[in-house]
Amino acid sequence: MKLDQLTMFVNVAELGTLSLASAKLHKTQPAISQSIRQLESSFNLALFNRTGYRLELTDAGNVLYQKAIHLLDEATALQQVAENIALGNEISITIAIEASFNLKGILPLLENVQAQFPDTQIIIKQEYLTGAIDAINNQDATLCISPQSHIMQVDSQTEGHFLTKGTLLNVASPRLISRHPNLTTRKELLNEYQIIVQDSGTGSKNKEWGVQEGQRRWYVNDFSTKKMLIESAMGWGKLPDYIAEQSLKDGRLALLKLTDARNEVQMDYHIMKNKSKTLGPVAQAVWQQFKHYTFNRF
Repeated sequence: MKLDQLTMFVNVAELGTLSLASAKLHKTQPAISQSIRQLESSFNLALFNRTGYRLELTDAGNVLYQKAIHLLDEATALQQVAENIALGNEISITIAIEASFNLKGILPLLENVQAQFPDTQIIIKQEYLTGAIDAINNQDATLCISPQSHIMQVDSQTEGHFLTKGTLLNVASPRLISRHPNLTTRKELLNEYQIIVQDSGTGSKNKEWGVQEGQRRWYVNDFSTKKMLIESAMGWGKLPDYIAEQSLKDGRLALLKLTDARNEVQMDYHIMKNKSKTLGPVAQAVWQQFKHYTFNRF
């Protein structure tokens, strides 16, 4: 069984005559007829009923026709992947994204990348605090999206391009706030639990920012868990504005207005790469698209 035999079989099944298949495939009718008979011989089955003017599939032929279509589609996909690799395109690239970044803003760009490079796998890795920058420095990711601040130290081997701004909001549940009727300072929350997302990288070197001495605290490894605990009045802390937005609207969360704390922290997000690592064709194209992308704020 050969792919060209299956191609002829499928075309005859769909067109109904050898002459039409011959014209479409630019092959002689005898050659097509011989290929189909060879298939029938190898399968030990009759694929067509030849009693009428048009060639009609037998029951067995119809089953094999469905399988042949799938097999030819798979062969085409395999050829496309091989051509993609032969061009030097990467099999996969990894983009590490710091979790406070609103991924929704770049969905149109990612959709375009998916359409442009369908045979390259895009791996999106969510990291926290310094984890995304660590990922490109350690070459665990091709590109990263992360804030740049005194916490996220960027070395000289990292090249970045500004994407957009974001905000971290200091929030608590109304139930927790009701336990402190005249709440104005962090000191009054000393015996409440501050909910803190752990750094997935090493850049913080076990330091904590915005945590007062003696503060009770719980640690989590994602914003979803942090938000759930804060909404349940089990603690307080900062959440990205887009994550807290709906809960603030429906009253499950409230903004803290502490006189001795930064209640809103502005973040500047950048797309970054490691200068010491040469980007492949797909990663370079993605990098250029990010550099020229107009960010939509949702």
